[in-house]
Amino acid sequence: MTQIIQSFSEVSSRYEAAFVDLWGCVHDGVRALPEAVAALQAYRAQGGVVILVTNSPRPRAGVERQLDHFGVPRDAWDAIATSGDSARAAMYRGVVGQKVWFIGEARDSRFFDPINVVESPVEIEQVPLDEAEGIVCTGPFDPLADPDVMRPQFLFAKTKGLKFLCANPDIVVDRGEVREWCAGALARLYTQMGGESLYFGKPHPPIYDLARRRLAQVRQGIPDHAIIAIGDGIHTDVQGAAGEDIDSLFISGGLSATETNTAHQPDLLALTAFLEREMSSPTYTIGKLR
Repeated sequence: MTQIIQSFSEVSSRYEAAFVDLWGCVHDGVRALPEAVAALQAYRAQGGVVILVTNSPRPRAGVERQLDHFGVPRDAWDAIATSGDSARAAMYRGVVGQKVWFIGEARDSRFFDPINVVESPVEIEQVPLDEAEGIVCTGPFDPLADPDVMRPQFLFAKTKGLKFLCANPDIVVDRGEVREWCAGALARLYTQMGGESLYFGKPHPPIYDLARRRLAQVRQGIPDHAIIAIGDGIHTDVQGAAGEDIDSLFISGGLSATETNTAHQPDLLALTAFLEREMSSPTYTIGKLR
């Protein structure tokens, strides 16, 4: 059974590094969460390394700019690993072909910027669906629209045998008080329809490989047992940590606030029922990162 804690400082001294989720943990899609920022600053002050591990489809430079805009100070983290960077590297290795149909908002066009971490990258061309060799998705065209609106296009794509590169495995996020669909919802639908989806963010191994590389650039030699993963996604942050055999701190007051009846802290009975239903066992649980 998970251990409910009152603050990260209760257990932080056991870990040399933290892989920390962003949305719902450090910010709410609109502004920084002050208690979370203070907790990370205190952790770094005592010698801990903070690697922000996010399912954002953006390159890490774009995430840095976003964090500045939200008011997350630079002294709250050391490095960033994004699902977008992991997925971009795979795209430029040609995992979905050279001609791709892009699903996403205009603001995510930087996903196709040149990359310098892949040897002999393929030349990617954005084309209409009927000319595509594969699909690249950073998110829905409209994050408020039901994913089912994509069924006609997905049926055509599945019939053609196109692979679907998902740059953000999250199903939903809360932007302030508004819940939005993410690329993971479209990838899930495509898979349910019989298509093949490729994932590069949490809970899948590629982003943890990237996070470890980012960690080694800050401090070498930190073993997995000295790393803790922190986040509000039971199927991303907690499941991913379990798959990597690292401890986890579940933020129950994020995506699962209603299910865990979390105000300041989760209700024990509601939390227990939720974790049993999800067949999940995070090492620790807290209402909000603080």
